[in-house]
Amino acid sequence: MDSSAQTYQHRPLTIKLWPPSQSTRIMLVERMTKNLTTPSIFSRKYGLLSKEEAEEDAKRIEDDAFATATQHFEKEPDGDGSSAVQIYAKESSKLMLEVLKRGPIVKEDGELISDKAGATAETVFDLSGGRRAFIEREEAAELLEPLRGPNSYTKIIFSNRSFGLDAARIAEPILLSIKDQLKEVDLSDFIAGRPEAEALEVMTIFSSALEGCALRYLNLSNNAMGEKGVRAFRSLLKTQINLEELYLMNDGISEEAAKAVSELLPSTEKLRVLHFHNNMTGDEGAIAISEIVKHSPALEDFRCSSTRVGSDGGVALAEALGACKHLRKLDLRDNMFGVEAGLALSKVIPAYTDLTEIYLSYLNLEDDGAEALANALKESAPSLEILDLAGNDITAKAAASVAACISSKQFLTKINLSENELKDEGVVLISKVLEGGHGQLLEVDLSTNSITWSGAKVVAEAVVGKPGFKLLNINANFISDEGIVELNNIFKNSPDMLGPLDENNPEGEDSDEEAEEDGDHDELESKLKGLGI
Repeated sequence: MDSSAQTYQHRPLTIKLWPPSQSTRIMLVERMTKNLTTPSIFSRKYGLLSKEEAEEDAKRIEDDAFATATQHFEKEPDGDGSSAVQIYAKESSKLMLEVLKRGPIVKEDGELISDKAGATAETVFDLSGGRRAFIEREEAAELLEPLRGPNSYTKIIFSNRSFGLDAARIAEPILLSIKDQLKEVDLSDFIAGRPEAEALEVMTIFSSALEGCALRYLNLSNNAMGEKGVRAFRSLLKTQINLEELYLMNDGISEEAAKAVSELLPSTEKLRVLHFHNNMTGDEGAIAISEIVKHSPALEDFRCSSTRVGSDGGVALAEALGACKHLRKLDLRDNMFGVEAGLALSKVIPAYTDLTEIYLSYLNLEDDGAEALANALKESAPSLEILDLAGNDITAKAAASVAACISSKQFLTKINLSENELKDEGVVLISKVLEGGHGQLLEVDLSTNSITWSGAKVVAEAVVGKPGFKLLNINANFISDEGIVELNNIFKNSPDMLGPLDENNPEGEDSDEEAEEDGDHDELESKLKGLGI
């Protein structure tokens, strides 16, 4: 009886989760094949795999993941296989992401010309896949095991995983052992949900472990660091003299934190990308950032959007950007620059001969700032592809300058002038320059501009025949019901080109205070009809 009881009690321990059945393995291959052949942000950038190539890759990925998980399982024969299942899933996800980023492989006479997947697998160590989760000591030891011993990893991605203090102590000696070979480090969102004291200590441990490594890429975004967090990374930041890309987005970079960044970085001569999006920098912080920009002559991509920067900070940034002659992408959206900062920026823009994207929406530029910037852009940036001046209170007064700028930019793919006050008069001026040329234009946004059917008709006819054109957004305007019918008729052969019109107001009633002060609907309608076109 005792023996039977012992046998009965022991049976649950014999249940194994590894290896998976053959049907399970086949199902995983089929699922990966479907994912690899489904259009996504990766396929738009790297290309979409054919079904045949996706099946080959899916089978290879599953075989490699199965082998890795089996090797792990054999090291712990007394386990139930649950950890092997986790490794099987994580390895499959990691390898599938590498294939997506590689894109289709070009073949010639049956031979592979290039195979980026192998190179990626050897050089990038990525923990960011899967659900966002805390990492404690045991899991850290397991996840970081591939970094122990000889390896060729030059990039580590620890984002989307929250490291506790014990996990950081596991990572510390591993990072010390590989720091001399690292070129790219992504520590974005790696302390989420941790108490401040623990988070600061974790950051200090990682910083000390990576001190002295010669990085070209560093991402510390989404860590709510503030000044204390920036200084916790002191050991790492003060030794970086070869940085080419630095990301400090959504980090609570206040005035003091911005000053700390400027103080700790020893050199930015090689910096090409600098992103400070979504911080609370303010004017004084922007002045500190401008010191970094001023000493970054190689800068190509600068983003300082949604950072609460006003006129003084905007002027400082504009003047500092004068040193960046190689700028290709400039994003200053959603700040409180005002006209003065817009004028200051217009003085440095003529130097940007390589500029391809400029985002200046919601900067309170008004007509004077917008005109100055449009005139400056007209004489520079011959290869401009994206022009964004949304939400700047631009009226028909500045429309001629904006239209002249657009006319000179034949490589434009996207124009965003939404949430302004162009009305029919301004929209007609801009639409006329779109009628000829601009063969690469894909998208025009003129929503929320108090446009009636008269203006909508002109812009619709200007873009409908363009090859490759994708979207005209004229929502939230004052187009009559009859005008809506006519618009749909204009786009009857390509209905997807016309964006939604669910917020259109055929009665032509503006909701802002100025419209209310102008009087009732009859008076507004009279004014709109009186516009010269």
